[in-house]
Amino acid sequence: MSEARAIMVLGTSSHVGKSLLTAALCRIFAQQGCRVAPFKSQNMSLNSAATVEGLEIGRAQALQAEAAGVAASVHMNPVLIKPSGDCSSQVVVRGKIWGQISAADYHQRRVEELMPAVRESYQTLASSFQVIILEGAGSPAEINLKQHDIANMRMAEMADAACLLVGDIDRGGVFASLLGTVELLDSAERDRIRGFCINKFRGDLSLLEPGVRMMEDRLGKPCLGVVPYLPALALDEEDSVGMPPVTRTGWSISAHTPDRPLRIAVVALPSFSNFTDFDSLRAEPAVDLLFCRSAEPLANADVVILPGSKQTMSDLEWMREVGLDQAVRNHARFGLVVGICGGLQMLGHSLSDPLGVERQGRMPGLGLLPISTTMQAQKVTRICSGTIDGGALFGQPLPEGRIAGYEIHVGKSLYLDHAEPFATLSSRELDGCISADRQILGSYLHGIFDEDCFRHAFVTAARNFRKLTSPSALNPWKTQREESLDRLARQVSQSLDMQRIFGWVGMKYQ
Repeated sequence: MSEARAIMVLGTSSHVGKSLLTAALCRIFAQQGCRVAPFKSQNMSLNSAATVEGLEIGRAQALQAEAAGVAASVHMNPVLIKPSGDCSSQVVVRGKIWGQISAADYHQRRVEELMPAVRESYQTLASSFQVIILEGAGSPAEINLKQHDIANMRMAEMADAACLLVGDIDRGGVFASLLGTVELLDSAERDRIRGFCINKFRGDLSLLEPGVRMMEDRLGKPCLGVVPYLPALALDEEDSVGMPPVTRTGWSISAHTPDRPLRIAVVALPSFSNFTDFDSLRAEPAVDLLFCRSAEPLANADVVILPGSKQTMSDLEWMREVGLDQAVRNHARFGLVVGICGGLQMLGHSLSDPLGVERQGRMPGLGLLPISTTMQAQKVTRICSGTIDGGALFGQPLPEGRIAGYEIHVGKSLYLDHAEPFATLSSRELDGCISADRQILGSYLHGIFDEDCFRHAFVTAARNFRKLTSPSALNPWKTQREESLDRLARQVSQSLDMQRIFGWVGMKYQ
């Protein structure tokens, strides 16, 4: 079918570590001088990224491309499903909105329409790289959906991929999960699985080994290794299963200590998108960041952030139901408020959706920024950079006002009287908005905190505004991220039988 050889990482369920193991294999093959690329035919996630083509893919595939040392391409994730509720999703094909459909309609009828696009995207990648590392979705043994599953064994057959089955021991029942998965596959599919591995192990390996040997006998397949649990990797999670826990209590009232951490509360909206926007902030030693879904944690916060949302108007309605709207307004009187993408839209005076892109109608915003937003059918997806207007943040001068990130949104915001933009982009377009008192700001840019200079300036300015000492240490996120990818690859290469895995694609591991 193509010149590239393929390896596919399958899992016994979601969140077993397929995405990070795929990233690790991409980094290991790249370190061996191989031209390698990731591929996931169908991804379900609200964490997405923009490519250099100005298109949208799953954030996990962007991370995997980074691990491989190549630019992220829309062909690495041709189908992205973004849930809008329990039974409905927006389907993004080749980086553009394809439709809003029910889960039943997608799985029973519409998914077959996407197979040509999936095949073409895979062939495009396979013609340009030596090895493709494919990632499965969920489990290949979902027998109720298997007939129309384009993400697992059907894709493995199309790519003629050698498959590695991954089980997560951290969840418990890893042996039953491995055996049950293989037993539910048909004979030809079982033959594609060349071996299995166990992920996220903690403890005494000698206690696990008898079970591993029994599994090898039962499955008739080798164990390629046991990968230990790796804490504090600081790499993107694919979906909200990996999001830190949500708190209801927040911070206790205590005497003012100027060297305490900056308290940042991020509202965990029901349709929270791109929660990885805040990974870099969480890693700052001078910051204590938590996710919340009630008003209580906002009482003692220094900064409140409204993040991106897949269903902005519905999430704003939810905020009103739980009293978070008034809590944000109260906080804005003395504290700092930041909105990212959908959060920016919520901070404005009004939101309207005449075409029913999210939900038809019009509703008032929080009224904290002089903008109004109208949802549009065409999604904006692009990588951006620019400079902060005025050279200051929260009234504090900035050593460098550069920002960078990516836009993924369907709304267009218009400035009302006396509105001031937050930044000017390199395209000369204006981004976001900032209040007259400089305490409330919003931007359309996801990933804005990933830039070390801006994040450090943000933390320093916010601490100074709250009369806290300047941070004694700042985290080098970009360097740490590269180190984390190398650490992941190093541990996986030590844990798995890389000679055998490289042999699957006719290569030698040096």
